[in-house]
Amino acid sequence: MPKCRLLLSFSCFILVACSAETSLLAPNTAFTVTEVASFNEPWAMSFLPDGRLLVTEKYGALKLLDPDSGAIGDISGVPEVRSAGQGGFGDIVLHPDFAMNNLVYISYAESGEGGSGAAVARATLSLNGNNGELQNLEVIWRQFPKVSGNGHFGHRIAFHDGYLWISSGERQKFDPAQDMTMNLGKILRLQDNGSVPADNPFMDQGGVTAQIWSLGHRNPLGLAFDADDQLWNSEMGPQGGDELNRVVRGGNYGYPVVSNGDHYNGDDIPDHPTRPEFNAPVAFWNPVISPSSLMFYSGSEFPAWQGNAFIGGLSSESLVRIEFNGEQAREAERFAMGQRIREVEQGPDGAIYVLEDERAFSGGRLLKLTAQNK
Repeated sequence: MPKCRLLLSFSCFILVACSAETSLLAPNTAFTVTEVASFNEPWAMSFLPDGRLLVTEKYGALKLLDPDSGAIGDISGVPEVRSAGQGGFGDIVLHPDFAMNNLVYISYAESGEGGSGAAVARATLSLNGNNGELQNLEVIWRQFPKVSGNGHFGHRIAFHDGYLWISSGERQKFDPAQDMTMNLGKILRLQDNGSVPADNPFMDQGGVTAQIWSLGHRNPLGLAFDADDQLWNSEMGPQGGDELNRVVRGGNYGYPVVSNGDHYNGDDIPDHPTRPEFNAPVAFWNPVISPSSLMFYSGSEFPAWQGNAFIGGLSSESLVRIEFNGEQAREAERFAMGQRIREVEQGPDGAIYVLEDERAFSGGRLLKLTAQNK
């Protein structure tokens, strides 16, 4: 008999994944896929108000794409990036008041005493045609401490309600996710200048602890708010146990004490139900999907999907659609994409845009998904 484990639940609905199961991938009949451009190891993207698109490339380049003409320009002024393993140039988001201040926020891996770590910086974006420059760059946050290795940086960025949110991986070191003297394995909440809001849950403890909004995370690569202002994150579990979490103030999500997966050497990790004091995931996957990103959809191109979330899948080479019912969620559909999906974003036209991870000989493509029968 194959080993079966609870994958996720929704009301009375239970989906079980088995090691000998057939594919869960749905036939790709819901949308038309159009190739827009190709990049060298793309990692993240962000649309400008004029419809052009900023794209980060892992080795340390920032590109500006005009989707209408297909022209790709260069943005200079990117800081020195440590590109190794999972580390490199990461996320890019616009300040909520970008139209007035031209501020952009970037994340990246950097070298330093003790090894490497993620950093978040802000800069003024100055454009000249289809090229530009990051000016007055200022680092406003760093992972602490820097450690050896090239994995689990996390470093997704989100803005909501005037605050800056950062996901920070535990750098494959396990225990830092529960260590309140470090900001590894945490989700952080900051002001837009990197200072700490006075009402953060651990503000009274000072130092990097004051930055923490939630803890017990492993490798959180998705970070997004839904239409009801609720924060969610998707994160890679160990061998099994990828998670979708409803992130609450001061919540502890249990890693590495509990997980619905096991260590890569085969050692068991107690499942979440054994330690009810920790926040359990709303949904989890075993076998894994390798979630790379998280996006809530609100556009008109796919009206039936408004309020749904989409997760990009790396090892699963898929796009996963999530439906919600209050505080519950379930995987509703999984689309076979044929390539590792690094990020998914909603475009200003309501289309869904996905970035592939690097493809042999052809780079990572930017794909535009539009409705087939609109």
